[in-house]
Amino acid sequence: MTVQSVPMTEKHIPHRNVLSKFFLYSKKTAHVLTVVSEGFYLIFRHQLYKQPNNPENTRYVQYFCRRLGEVFNVKVQVHGHIPRHTALWVSNHISWLDVAVLGTGARVFFLAKAEVQSWPILGKLAAWGGTLFIRRGSGDSAKIREQIASFLKQGIPVLFFPEATTSDGHSIKKVHGKLLGAAIEANKPVQICLICYINAQGELDHVVPFIDDQTFIENIAHVLQMEQVTAHLVALPSIDTTGHTLESLSAEVQQQMTEGLEKLHQAVLSV
Repeated sequence: MTVQSVPMTEKHIPHRNVLSKFFLYSKKTAHVLTVVSEGFYLIFRHQLYKQPNNPENTRYVQYFCRRLGEVFNVKVQVHGHIPRHTALWVSNHISWLDVAVLGTGARVFFLAKAEVQSWPILGKLAAWGGTLFIRRGSGDSAKIREQIASFLKQGIPVLFFPEATTSDGHSIKKVHGKLLGAAIEANKPVQICLICYINAQGELDHVVPFIDDQTFIENIAHVLQMEQVTAHLVALPSIDTTGHTLESLSAEVQQQMTEGLEKLHQAVLSV
């Protein structure tokens, strides 16, 4: 007799029948709508739409991200101090939830493809909330780098994910360094933030990662059902880009992210 193995993701999701799932999804949907409504309230109450990329507006982005994390049962724990300065911020990438986690701990603006701006409701929320839209064309990373450098020169802190894809959170994938050139061009530092998600058993969480052949709908359905996880966030010392070439900066970012994530894991994982 063969024994079917249970996927690791499903092992950490509480068993629910159809009715309980329906009530859970209904509750979560109502919570999301409440948070989105709060986002628009903040935008109009404080007239953020007039200067959506004013660095002072990041306090409202931070509040919104914190509320969004609550919807998905994610508690953010910051280790040490998260600095506030204009820099090209980079982070490891595990899930679409990373934006809420990073936005809760760091005062930054996020990059998104220009098409997002045309999305109903959410496009306006993102634009008025300070999201920086990047025009992609023919894979031209040079144009994207110029746009990021322009933001940095205006004193706008920008964050992107240099791995260019998500991982299971165990290690750092190859850092794609072309966009790091924006920090060199703008003469701004690179600021690394690292994330890991820990479940109630004290292990690296297997539900949050958006990887393999999962669809977004499948992943969000699992995330909505999971028990609370803790997202641990730590900022490393900033990297001065003076004297760096693109190659040397990419190598240093790769090394610091790899070593930093190992240290974060050692600090938070149960023995």
